[in-house]
Amino acid sequence: MNNKVLFIGGTGVISSACAPAAVRKGFDLYLLRRGQSTRPAPEEAITLTGDIRDPESVKRAIGDMEFDAVVDFIAFTPEHVAADIETFRGRTGQYVFISSASAYQTPPARLPVVESTPLRNPYWEYSRNKIACEDLLVREYRENGFPATIVRPSHTYDKTLLPFDSGFTAIDRMRRGKKIIVHGDGTSLWTMTHHKDFAKAFTGLLANPRAIGEAYHITSDDYWTWDQIAEIFADAAGTVADIVHVPSEVIATYDARWGAGLLGDKAHSMVFDNSKIKNLVPDFKATIPLQAGAREVMDWYDADPARGKVDPSRDALIDAIIAAQQGARAKAG
Repeated sequence: MNNKVLFIGGTGVISSACAPAAVRKGFDLYLLRRGQSTRPAPEEAITLTGDIRDPESVKRAIGDMEFDAVVDFIAFTPEHVAADIETFRGRTGQYVFISSASAYQTPPARLPVVESTPLRNPYWEYSRNKIACEDLLVREYRENGFPATIVRPSHTYDKTLLPFDSGFTAIDRMRRGKKIIVHGDGTSLWTMTHHKDFAKAFTGLLANPRAIGEAYHITSDDYWTWDQIAEIFADAAGTVADIVHVPSEVIATYDARWGAGLLGDKAHSMVFDNSKIKNLVPDFKATIPLQAGAREVMDWYDADPARGKVDPSRDALIDAIIAAQQGARAKAG
């Protein structure tokens, strides 16, 4: 009899690769979802219609079923995790929480980052909430034996996801010969992982007793500077990147949300040691290079012009930041 696995979500950026990978590996896969995603679910998966934020709908959807593993891809606060614990305690052999590598000490005191690197991010509420979720699960495991496994993805992408905070607006600017912003001096190191590579390692954690009570990050072993990332995507878009460097702190004065994501994550070099996950899943190796991933992304956008949405307000903001930055440098010079 195959292991029964429930994905809460299942058609997001990360889970849309994990779901077919789980089916290929022989799991009986169930997806608890509201049915609102544009990404298709594997035909072999059994869809249970319910809203994880509505406990009664979850009870109706899963009935008296039990699972070998439950994975929540869309838990972001301790309240979300607490509700999961109440729902699945005694009904699953493993509960997998999708955390974030942005929970690690920011900026990191040393590289590469390992799973024992402290969790601390004073800049970004999203990360602090993920840390609080982890704290709750660790306490539940230690005190009550709740079978938790924590997974920390870093920047994981699929064909729909550009690495720029301005999204397709940055591609549009480059194609029109306009300048783009790269935070800092463009030399901080960053790791991007294709979601299909992530899924290779992730499925090795499911219903695996060795993973209970443990935390793992799953990333590519490759890394690039942010200037290189911009140039790789510009090349895939058939253009060049005309880069203006702007300190993250300055960007934050113009747009607090943009700044929080930079200061709390992207502004700092993040390189990872994947020895722990490779010890558990020895055949894991990320094999999709960023250049190939960037071409996949651009092919997807260019296949349907409606996908390339430009944000006029963000476009104008970028113009204003660049003009102010270049004006300040001209005065200083």
